[in-house]
Amino acid sequence: MTVRTAIIGLGIMGRRMLEHMVAHDGYEPALLWDPDPAACAQARDLAPGSEIVQSAEAAIAGADLVYLACPPVPRKALALMAAEAGKAVFLEKPLGVDIAASEDLVARLAATGVPVAVNFTQAASLAMTAVTEAARTGAMGALVGADIVVTYGAWPRAWQKAADWLRFRDEGGMTREVISHFLFVSERVLGPLTLTWARPSYPADTALCETHMLARLETAEGLPVTVMASVGGAQPDRQELTLKGARASHRISDFYVDAVSDGGPFHPVERGGVDPRSGAIRAQLDEFLALIEGGASRLATPQEALRVQKLVEAMLAGKGG
Repeated sequence: MTVRTAIIGLGIMGRRMLEHMVAHDGYEPALLWDPDPAACAQARDLAPGSEIVQSAEAAIAGADLVYLACPPVPRKALALMAAEAGKAVFLEKPLGVDIAASEDLVARLAATGVPVAVNFTQAASLAMTAVTEAARTGAMGALVGADIVVTYGAWPRAWQKAADWLRFRDEGGMTREVISHFLFVSERVLGPLTLTWARPSYPADTALCETHMLARLETAEGLPVTVMASVGGAQPDRQELTLKGARASHRISDFYVDAVSDGGPFHPVERGGVDPRSGAIRAQLDEFLALIEGGASRLATPQEALRVQKLVEAMLAGKGG
């Protein structure tokens, strides 16, 4: 049996998931919708057997699973529409931008009892599996903390520019879109975090999102997670999380590429030629099937996504001197 799926939001993330669902035996991405005709045309090229429907409501009505890759603000109403109709729901992150609205969303999703997860794409990746196991077994030694470093020449990046909302303060920015992933991984490995200090920088145009972020978060035991992020200058993209142990540290670059250091240079982990991005997305889809079938899942829960959202929004508001 395959899961009849609706995809709402056919930008870069929606089309990427569509490609992987087409290639996965467990999914039938049958119904697609986006308000942009150009996005619909691109999606049709990727999945000629899928139907472009006339509304989000029509997509939800005909599916067993609804994957929401739309911007954060409309996501709540669509998620509740799907869940209250008994559909499984797979949400893109961030969960939202308004804390009270997201708290309400999480509570109401839980009340429906349908399978729900949030697409923090590292949750079931090989890199995440490796660092979690190394921390659990003591291979890393005593955990010391984590460093998050994110730098871009420009934001949004060239491939993101069609998603115009990413450049605005209301819903976009690299803290919500990128740093949130690394906060999620840090909490999975180190435990819940509390923001102790944050200093965002914004451009003169108050409608636009942050250009820099400096922050410090801590675990209950006082282990620090430091964040340094910036936009500007001629440079390649850098997206890097280093989880540090007294015996060994693990670095995850570009979301999926992992390397290990015992005090010397970081050495990439050999994955036998497996593409880490494709493998991570397929693993997410495998995990959602397990969730639908009532089994355990490594996917991010709405509760975890809400914790990350609260950290992100507090960072964007700024805290401390």
